[in-house]
Amino acid sequence: MAAVDADRRLHPMSWLFVLIQQLRQFIVPLLALLFFGRGDRNELWSLIGVGVLVLVSLWRYFTYRYGIGGDSVVVRSGLLNRSLRVIPFVRIQNVALHQNVLHRLFGVAEVRLESAGSKEAEAHMRVLKLDDALALESLVRRRGVSAAEAVEERADILLRLSTAEVLRLGLVSNGGLVLVGAGLAALSQMVPDVNGRIPERVLRQGLRWVSGHVDVHHFDTAGYALLAIGVIGATAVALKALSIALALLRYYGFELSEQGRRLTAERGLLGRWRTTVPRRRIQAWTLEEGLMHRLLGRRRLAVDTVGADEDDEGRALKDLAPIATPAACDALVEHLLPRAHWDRLEWQALPGATWWRLFLPDVPWTALATFALYWHVGLWGLLALLWLPWTAFKARRRAQRIGYAYSEDLIAVREGWWHRYWRFAELDKLQALQIKRSPIDRRCGTATLWLDTAGAGTLAPPLRIRFLPEADARRIYETLAATLSKRPLRW
Repeated sequence: MAAVDADRRLHPMSWLFVLIQQLRQFIVPLLALLFFGRGDRNELWSLIGVGVLVLVSLWRYFTYRYGIGGDSVVVRSGLLNRSLRVIPFVRIQNVALHQNVLHRLFGVAEVRLESAGSKEAEAHMRVLKLDDALALESLVRRRGVSAAEAVEERADILLRLSTAEVLRLGLVSNGGLVLVGAGLAALSQMVPDVNGRIPERVLRQGLRWVSGHVDVHHFDTAGYALLAIGVIGATAVALKALSIALALLRYYGFELSEQGRRLTAERGLLGRWRTTVPRRRIQAWTLEEGLMHRLLGRRRLAVDTVGADEDDEGRALKDLAPIATPAACDALVEHLLPRAHWDRLEWQALPGATWWRLFLPDVPWTALATFALYWHVGLWGLLALLWLPWTAFKARRRAQRIGYAYSEDLIAVREGWWHRYWRFAELDKLQALQIKRSPIDRRCGTATLWLDTAGAGTLAPPLRIRFLPEADARRIYETLAATLSKRPLRW
């Protein structure tokens, strides 16, 4: 392993891509400085930093080397502070290839080699020729066996999304709203640093323009109401159009394939993402459907993987099926978890009286809102109490949906009414079991059983069984603990 020489360079234009990557975090402040600055040319001295970044990018190119041996990848970097990293193939869990528009023009790709024990990449190569990147991915998949000795397994397509499906994905997602919110937050942080009066002036001029056009037409009350509805509708349509555009950019040409024990997902319109991950790295599964999903007859199948960074959309394999029919999602689960018998699980519901536990948290907030409205508008504020019957109805429907099921190989929970989800994991992937009891639980004789797996993200639904009778919670806990003690933990 140590005899492998790191004698290969990156692509000759790799320094340019490193420079562009570093400039991305400075480009918005620089543009704000140029367009909204106060005219002080001394502020342009900060552009000297761009020249420094150019030197850093060239330095990285000339000091970065890698080599490939029979069972490992060797990466050497640095000149004054040298680093030598030996990465065995058996340690590499994920190979992520990324191509943006510029990458595709030059025929290159970024490559990340990741392990299960860290969220940081074991090696990040900016950039390699596309053929070299694909060859490295294939070599890792074969665990370093030479091409002459290895038998290349056929890749089976598990799921392919048509353009129509991607358009449906844009309809059910809220990517446009998230993007607009993130843009406004970034603008509020960057622009005030240049000139603190710009957001206030832009908002004031916008309101003056709107009020001027409205006053010209002299609308009555019905006219103002229709105008408000029209503005809200146009905004909603614009946000959905933006969500559809984002879905096309991210998921156009989505294809999930299986080759041996590894899954590969490829997607993207302008930029392309290609991620390869072993099946054993999947720790937990989530089936999800909202109201729009049900109207379109679709669901989403997502997974948690070891070491995946939930903030990185490009390199982590999160969605096995960003959108698909319920039958297609169930078929994927049955194919990838054949021993789990997903379609034959016996679901157990909770006692119907648990609905008030879901209703109770809304009561103090509704009371507080009613008091605030009563203080400002008088008796009309009491109309806020009409929210309570709706929350009670919603709590009853949610209580009817809560359930759990477990077998010799799988444990699953389901929750939600308006937005539904099914969360499940193989017993071999469970890392911790915990029984929690709040003061209300102790009063009611109930408990919550928490199940923990590696790679669970903060945005993923929790794997837990709530409002269980204490005896049932302890029985399930003891059964699972006895099963886990006899089985090795599988990553």
